[in-house]
Amino acid sequence: MDSVLYQATIYLMTAVIAVPIAARLGLGSVLGYLAAGILIGPVFGLVGSHATGELLHYAEFGVVMMLFLIGLELDPRALWAMRDKLIGLGGLQITLTTAAVAMGAMLFGFAPSTSIAIGMIFALSSTAIVLQTLSEKGLMQTGGGRSTFSVLLSQDIAVIPMLAILPLFALPIIHEISPDGSIAKGADAHAGHGLSLVEGLPGWGVTLVTLAAVGMIVLAGMFLMRPAFRFVHAARLPELFTALALLIVVGIAFLMELVGLSPALGTFMAGVLLANSEFRHQLESDIEPFKGLLLGLFFITVGAQIDFEILANSPGVIMGLAIGVIALKATILYILGRAFGLRDRDLWLFTLGLAQAGEFGFVLISFSQQQNVLPGAVSEKLLLVVALTMLITPLLFIFYDFLSKRFGDRGDAVKDQEADKVDLKGPVIIAGIGRFGQIVNRLVRSAGYQTVVLDHDIRTIENMRKFGVKGFFGNPTRPEILHAAGLSEAHVLVIALDDREAAVKLATYARHERPDLHIIVRAHDRAEVYRLYQAGADDIVREMFDSSLRAGRYVLENMGMNEYEAARAEQIFYKHDRYAVRELAKIWREGVPTSQNQPYIERAIELESELEAELLAQAEEDKNKQA
Repeated sequence: MDSVLYQATIYLMTAVIAVPIAARLGLGSVLGYLAAGILIGPVFGLVGSHATGELLHYAEFGVVMMLFLIGLELDPRALWAMRDKLIGLGGLQITLTTAAVAMGAMLFGFAPSTSIAIGMIFALSSTAIVLQTLSEKGLMQTGGGRSTFSVLLSQDIAVIPMLAILPLFALPIIHEISPDGSIAKGADAHAGHGLSLVEGLPGWGVTLVTLAAVGMIVLAGMFLMRPAFRFVHAARLPELFTALALLIVVGIAFLMELVGLSPALGTFMAGVLLANSEFRHQLESDIEPFKGLLLGLFFITVGAQIDFEILANSPGVIMGLAIGVIALKATILYILGRAFGLRDRDLWLFTLGLAQAGEFGFVLISFSQQQNVLPGAVSEKLLLVVALTMLITPLLFIFYDFLSKRFGDRGDAVKDQEADKVDLKGPVIIAGIGRFGQIVNRLVRSAGYQTVVLDHDIRTIENMRKFGVKGFFGNPTRPEILHAAGLSEAHVLVIALDDREAAVKLATYARHERPDLHIIVRAHDRAEVYRLYQAGADDIVREMFDSSLRAGRYVLENMGMNEYEAARAEQIFYKHDRYAVRELAKIWREGVPTSQNQPYIERAIELESELEAELLAQAEEDKNKQA
């Protein structure tokens, strides 16, 4: 059935079913969209390849918009500050992986130009999967997480020159005759892609036109876009901002196609030029919904076009290629990681987290096929290999978790970097000196009390020392470091670690060693609060709780309460919440979702009713006093 409404229904229905399931399983949205495409294409045959191919041309605007948004995020000053890792670590990873894969492809008999294109495809990793997994696991601020992010950013930027270079590798056009006698590939392969002002130009001519077009976009971004936004802003109509944002993306994409270039190249450059614009956030909010929907559609169409007959006919070859790509990338990443000072958990996170191919691989494969860089049969196999490496990624992170346990808690002291000898003792020990720990440390020290600061991140400790704050590098959960810091004599232990398991472990050990010690811990959410209470913590500070209370007090003041009444309501809420947490901790069960714990639900409802009654009683008392 070729009805547009039928096609739309099938695509949207599979997306809203498959993507949430993939997210719940920890596979990420990209794999969810790919799975949706596989279901409606190769598995059930609900959509035809012709309709999917036509739809892919529209879905590619999702990639165009994603690159525009990436450009908006790339503040040139921030890029300059990260230049060492972007050019050094990221640049070396892309160059070495491209070269290694290209040499492997040439051993299989591919032409050098085709081999380099294949190397570029596999040099890229999955930004969507890796960043989402790092965020979910709380690994973004680790040494390995920061290095991984730098390489992903380098890869995102590298996509642009890759798209500009690929037309230089175009193969001679050869007509392939299908069994029914029709032309399957060749001169007609580029049909239907619209007008072109560079048709027939040699490769070097295309490259010159590329540079000229980029220069035109730079000039337009510098001198035309801001006046255009101010002109539209004067109309005071929000929908015109959306129209202008879409006009920028679609218009630049169209102009780039006229000169035979990738639309992504121009929109990325426009995004970078507007990164410091006062309209940047408005642009992001206007484009984001369209980008998300079209990008999801792009991955669905890619999944629908994967030919699993190729996998069925040669499963050993395809699986071997996928595993070979992962092994080759992991080897290069491991060597680079060690060369740039990563060790143990950070090194393995960097190695395993980036070993897969990524969603931009699909983009380059699609573009390479359009530019006649890759034969159709090769493109189909590459699509399968890229998809399989992404499907294997969750297994790589599971393997990382296994290795992590062997190296101890996250951020454990680097084996090659010995922990500092702690030669200072004080009444207050602060374990973890991130944003939370720094404020606690400043307040306590400013009030005249000695603190002993411990942290497992050598860079953080070194930065603190630059500001005259003495801290000691070492894993705060290690007993010898704690006792050297004066655990047996301390009055207060502040636990401000990002690692939840390490925080619980430290609280449990400290309470066992010092039943009289006052333990203050930062928690991320209520579930962690309950675990820390059971571990023996005295005061537990939820990281967003106090700021949320203050915001709620401001709301009450602006709704008619005076400052005293709002402060009283805030105080009542605070005391009642502490009481409620202690009550609910008694019936909370680890591993059981609170939505499935009926005694917990019933008691929570009772406590909420008690809070409402207490606040209403206070309001009535305040009203009577005023009367």
